[in-house]
This record gives sequence, C-alpha cells and structure tokens, in this order.
Amino acid sequence: MLKVKSLTKIFNKDLNPEDLKVALDNISLEINEGEFVTVIGGNGSGKTTLLNVISGTVTPDEGQVFIDQEDVTNLKDYKRSKYIGIVFQDPLSGTAANMSLEENLALATRRAKKKGLKWGFNKNLSELFKEKLATLNLGLETRLNNKIGLLSGGQRQAVTLLMATLDKPKLLLLDEHTAALDPKTAKIVLELTNKIVTENKLTTLMITHNMRDALKYGNRLLMLNNGRIVLDVSGEEKQKLTLEDLLKKFGALDDLELTDKMLLS
Repeated sequence: MLKVKSLTKIFNKDLNPEDLKVALDNISLEINEGEFVTVIGGNGSGKTTLLNVISGTVTPDEGQVFIDQEDVTNLKDYKRSKYIGIVFQDPLSGTAANMSLEENLALATRRAKKKGLKWGFNKNLSELFKEKLATLNLGLETRLNNKIGLLSGGQRQAVTLLMATLDKPKLLLLDEHTAALDPKTAKIVLELTNKIVTENKLTTLMITHNMRDALKYGNRLLMLNNGRIVLDVSGEEKQKLTLEDLLKKFGALDDLELTDKMLLS
C-alpha cells in the first residue's frame, strides 16, 4: 500500500556545512496493506520528516513515494488527502474549534469527494455520526451540536482520530498523536486507535516517542537513527521483542539520545 524508494531529504543546504542536516538518508521502505507499523527513534532521527514526505508537506530532494502503486511524489498534500488520514500531535490541529462536532464530522466525510453545491447535512448522516461517536465510549454522541473547542484534549484527539478514519483512508498517519496528553488519556486514545485500526484493517504508520507503546501496538516496528532505518521487525519476531532488547539496540548507537519520554508510559 505504501512504498518509498531511495528517499533523501537534507535541510540547511544553503547554510554553513556544520548546519547541514541529513533528515532522510536514502530510505527505502514498503508497507503492505493492513500493516500497523510503529516508528521510534531519538530526536532528529528522521521520524517526522519521513511522515511529512509521505503526507506531501515536505518535498524530498531525491526518491519517490507510491501509495497504492500510484506515484504521488509530486502530488500536493491537499491532493494526497483523498488517500491519507492524519492525526497530529497537537489536539488543537485537525479540527475547527468554533464549529460543532457534527460540522467537523461532515467536513471529514467530504475530504476525498468531489466538491459541489448541495446540502451538507441530513438525518442519515447525523445518525451515522451518533453511531460512530458512541463507539468512542466518551458520551459524545449526545453532543453533536456542541462546539468541538469545548472538548478536552483527549476527547478532541479521539474525535480527530474518528474523522481521519471515517472514510477508511488507504493510509493512516499518526504523528505522536498522544504525546500532548496525560498518561491516562493517552492510554485511552491508544486503545481506541488500536481498535479502529484493527477492526477496519487500516494500513497505518504510527510515530511514537514511547518504546513501550511501540512494542505493545502494531504488528511491525521500525527504529530510525540519523535518517536511516536501523531496525525493522515484524510478526512473531516483534512479539518476542522486549524493552531490554530495544535498550540494547539503542545502547549500540553511540550518537542516539535516549530520553525519559521514550521509556516511560
């Protein structure tokens, strides 16, 4: 479903040599349909740049991006939106605070469709939204007319996740989408993520700062360092992987910064 070929991205090329930053260093990767891939790595390892190149917000210096066998390398991010659902780190991103829950969800259903002049709301859609919101178990199905800006960060992130997956995108990108939440709320959102991804068999790339979450969720794990993939495990091999194994791998990388965030739930 996703193929990236020989991706390279260098920042600060026009500045002094010591300011040059190789964010992606000739990365190639294939993710099959239905795979749930977690991605970890230290600060500056290339995680977010990889996601941004895939989503189209950053243009690679070299290489190609294919989604469902279509070359989208030069396709603008707003045109890629018909293929991709994204949830960002900041709960305030991805939703319109002054619009109601129903209005935000209605916009999400139109993301991949041709725009035109017709009624944006109907009874069937409202019932669908109530049904979908009920699956979150947050009591939001009775608050369709409430402004989304009045929700808590966790509630808002859960709704953003629902919006990103309403039309079952070909690819779901999660950019440390629980990093700004407290541990209890982050756990709820991660469990919702796992439920939605698993039930809908969504091809998913989830960047996380937390090693434990990377081990617990998904069926494949990637570790990045200095713009390169230094670990790629899946299936039974991933299931057997332990936190101690990851720490040993990190320990073997002298230039990799290990932070408390990566260890603690």
